[in-house]
Amino acid sequence: MAKHVLVVDDDRDHAESVAEILEMRGHRVELAYTGEQAIGRFCEADFDMVLMDVKLPGMNGVQTFFEFRRLRADARVLMMTGYSVEQLVVQAVDNGALGILRKPFNAADLLMAVDNVKPRGIVLIADDDPLFTESIMPVLAAHGYHVEIAGTGEEALRKLASGEIDCLLLDVRMPVLSGLEVYQRLKEAGRLVPTILLTGHASDEETRQLCPMTQGLLIKPFDPAALLRAVGELSLPPRRTLGKVEP
Repeated sequence: MAKHVLVVDDDRDHAESVAEILEMRGHRVELAYTGEQAIGRFCEADFDMVLMDVKLPGMNGVQTFFEFRRLRADARVLMMTGYSVEQLVVQAVDNGALGILRKPFNAADLLMAVDNVKPRGIVLIADDDPLFTESIMPVLAAHGYHVEIAGTGEEALRKLASGEIDCLLLDVRMPVLSGLEVYQRLKEAGRLVPTILLTGHASDEETRQLCPMTQGLLIKPFDPAALLRAVGELSLPPRRTLGKVEP
């Protein structure tokens, strides 16, 4: 599928050669030669991915990447470098960059990297605590997941009826329609999706009933790393899997 790609590199010849390769494959490409220029264009357009040189004049590639993530939590950025800047690269990858292409790279490596950039999947958080949902939304979005929110069991069922949800984070205790009731209705309708329970009351009877049927349990408050690990271990559809380009 054709993508809208922003290539950020102060080496104009290299940037233009990358653009030419991608355009021959049918992708739409724009160029920026500084981090500041890239941020300006990023604010104006919706890019499917960004190819970002690490070593840029002024604002370096990693600083630019962090600004992209501040502007748009689901920004998908692949770093490029011909230099030994391991600490910068590790910092970017640890914070959600897709990986790194080392210059000089060939056309096949470039095209494979671009083709592999797909959303991880759609996660529905069903929880009546807005402060809680606001705290974990950025964690998931920063790692490539698209996040939907449902504040009630009824709203969760409406969103799940679309068939587009890949993973459900389900609070056991919700008013009116509890997590158990939501799960039972999904089961009766044949609309079950991989489900992780959220609870601050691990000894609840409802939790004991649901645990054997679902894919995991997170007890509030939990470490964000535990959330990412739990969601990452679920079998989301391959078409939504995000690939990393390794060194």
